[in-house]
Amino acid sequence: MGLLSLAIWTPILFGVVLLALGRDDQAPTVRWIALIGALVSLLVTLPLYTKFDVTTAAMQFGEMSPWIERFNVNYHLGIDGISIWFVLLTAFINLVVVIAGWEVITSRVNQYMGAFLILSGLMIGVFCAIDGLLFFVFFEATLIPMYLIIGVWGGPNKIYAAFKFFLYTLLGSLLMLIALIYLYNISGGSFELVVWHKLKIGQSEQTLLFFAFLAAFAVKVPMWPVHTWLPDVHVEAPTGGSAVLAAIMLKLGAYGFLRFSLPVTPDASREWAGLMIGLSLAAVIYVGLVTMVQKDMKKLVAYSSIAHMGFVTLGFFVFSDLGVAGGIVQMISHGFVSAAMFLGIGVLYDRMHSREIASYGGVINTMPKFTAFALLFFMANCGLPGTAGFVGEWMVILGAVKFNFWVGMASATALIFGAAYSLWMFKRVYLGPVANDHVKKLADINSREFFFLSLLAIAVLYMGVYPKPFTDVMDVSVAELLKHVALSKLH
Repeated sequence: MGLLSLAIWTPILFGVVLLALGRDDQAPTVRWIALIGALVSLLVTLPLYTKFDVTTAAMQFGEMSPWIERFNVNYHLGIDGISIWFVLLTAFINLVVVIAGWEVITSRVNQYMGAFLILSGLMIGVFCAIDGLLFFVFFEATLIPMYLIIGVWGGPNKIYAAFKFFLYTLLGSLLMLIALIYLYNISGGSFELVVWHKLKIGQSEQTLLFFAFLAAFAVKVPMWPVHTWLPDVHVEAPTGGSAVLAAIMLKLGAYGFLRFSLPVTPDASREWAGLMIGLSLAAVIYVGLVTMVQKDMKKLVAYSSIAHMGFVTLGFFVFSDLGVAGGIVQMISHGFVSAAMFLGIGVLYDRMHSREIASYGGVINTMPKFTAFALLFFMANCGLPGTAGFVGEWMVILGAVKFNFWVGMASATALIFGAAYSLWMFKRVYLGPVANDHVKKLADINSREFFFLSLLAIAVLYMGVYPKPFTDVMDVSVAELLKHVALSKLH
């Protein structure tokens, strides 16, 4: 087994062990096994970064073995500068979520922790797969643990939300499967992405393939107007489910654009770039306005996620180094910030059992330590310089301005909307006098909560102050991808 297989199967193995443990009277043991599993899963991904060669765009740590030999399907793994950070981010967020759910989950603890560990392994599989069918299998398999997490540990409307999540994402993916089979046929029976990237496909076929991929990836991101499932799912999902959904699962769709849409259908990507930019700006501006009127804290952060992911797709389709790298940086920073925002809402919800903004007020008086963390995460959500939230947005806006001044100008309004809804929510929840007796009785964060919020705070500040390690790793791969998209124009 290579490093990538270890990164994928370690958390899945621990997850299966947890499922086998069964009863809730073993909950303390289960929690420790889950914590060890999450920690080991993170540690096995670290050599990927330390041994990574930043000078090449080639796939690294490759592993290849026949899987379904009759159809020439291989278990083929590899990562480049685009995918490495998502492997590390997934393992990191998984560890944080296990710590966050330590005392909160009291029923079916083994199944809850097991589902998250298995989900973590499957998501890492999506980022490592360089065989088209293997990618699809991992991509779809992630739905199962997430469906169970929402459906078992969610809120009052959990069944409705779980079904909506499952059906939306499954229907989009069926068109992608047809596209993958078509590519398999025209490439002479190969599912290898490397082979597909070299195919010369006619313009009309490219357009059909582009929209087939768009159906799958746009729902997952989610792009406007297929975003309506996300707020419902976030409101009903347990805190850990929301954190993983926002931090990692939404990135699977955006990652698909970089692995399939841009390299396999470069001409169609350029031809329909105007549409993609339009949809991205709709997410940034329209959804930003919708965010401002939300009364539920989780819904507000869910809508703000859609607006932030609009930046990602905008960056990809302005076809510049700054834009694409900015989009990837935005995906990573949004992973840290959105996880922190949802886990922060979870800290309050565990104490008050209300997500309504109106139920709070003056939390700073009873929870000063927690409010300090909350302020940092809210500032990162607005895109304050010095926090992770700023770096990606700034790069995308610069890339967009170079592409077209007015597109850049429109995208920059997101910073204004972001500041408006983030600061307004912060003011109503945390500042001012104590609003009611429930807030008066709140206890400040304990050492466990302090620890996982500190991990996220360090990540948000480190990335905001010194983003160089993040961008250095991806530069060569991004340049290679853009060169490929540009060269196809010349043929």
